Amino acid sequence: MPNALIVYATEYDPWFNLAFEAYLMEQLEAGRYDAVLYLWQNDNTVVIGRNQNAWVECNTGLLEAEGGRLARRSTGGGAVFHDLGNLNFSILLPRARFDISRNFNMILDAVADQGIWAERSGRNDILADGLKFSGNAFSLNKRAGLHHGTLLVHSAYERVARYLTVPSDKLKAKGVASVRSRITNLVSIRPEITVDGLNASMEKAFLSHFGADGDWQVRRDTDLAFRGDSRLEALHAHYASWTWRYGESLAFDAQISQRFAWGALTLGFQISKGQVTRASVYSDALDSDYIGQIPDLLTGCRFHSADLARALKTDDSCADDLVTPRCQMAADIAALILEQNW
Repeated sequence: MPNALIVYATEYDPWFNLAFEAYLMEQLEAGRYDAVLYLWQNDNTVVIGRNQNAWVECNTGLLEAEGGRLARRSTGGGAVFHDLGNLNFSILLPRARFDISRNFNMILDAVADQGIWAERSGRNDILADGLKFSGNAFSLNKRAGLHHGTLLVHSAYERVARYLTVPSDKLKAKGVASVRSRITNLVSIRPEITVDGLNASMEKAFLSHFGADGDWQVRRDTDLAFRGDSRLEALHAHYASWTWRYGESLAFDAQISQRFAWGALTLGFQISKGQVTRASVYSDALDSDYIGQIPDLLTGCRFHSADLARALKTDDSCADDLVTPRCQMAADIAALILEQNW
């Protein structure tokens, strides 16, 4: 009999919550569950994307001085601020059943159950009355998929300007006023909505979408039931570690930056005897997997624009035509490198 797991968080520790999300992903990959919904909250936290530079994106000193925490998630995208007015959700499904459109429909049904009509916008946002209240990100591996996101209920999201260091090129591209004004809380649309009520609607929509194709055994629990597991504790230590959250601040021999339609990119190179001995990449692109591959693709290459550009093309289908978003990313980065005439 297929079984679903619905878990509610009991703490507001972002490092544990992200570790528990990774732990649940491993549990699903091992076949212990057929669908998982995790509902959780972080307090006074800045969460950056997997490939972002912590020092560039966030005023980390101010954040920590005011009792906040910096966390890094496993997916791509940009930096966000979390407080207890924000509900986070994680939908985990086997790869064969992972459908992003279906996931979005589930979320739309959940907010509709709370009396709010909403719509998906672009690849990763959800809007109500033309204003964004939900951002989403995704991760896929061979056996499972993760879709996680935020739902702004009554968040003090204006504090994002206090902690986040928005790059000047992003400001030029979007404008400060437009970035701030396009976000809203759900209570601004329906004042009686609560985090607890939205939790209940998310569970209802989850079971409707992913438990309706047969008899399901449903387990409801809190994260307390999983505490003490050695694997979970190891993941918690990883997500809380300085190495994961901040990474290394390197001195580069060469560095380039550019904002593309798909996100911002900074590439740094350490060079010895004409070869790249180390490459680093920072980006808020949603395709975190490809961005994460770039350092390995470039390390060991001759520090020559043509060689570096050639190394980025890992997919033969990109040779003659830009048929996928990933091909477009590779072509854009290659063109930027070729412009340098190294």
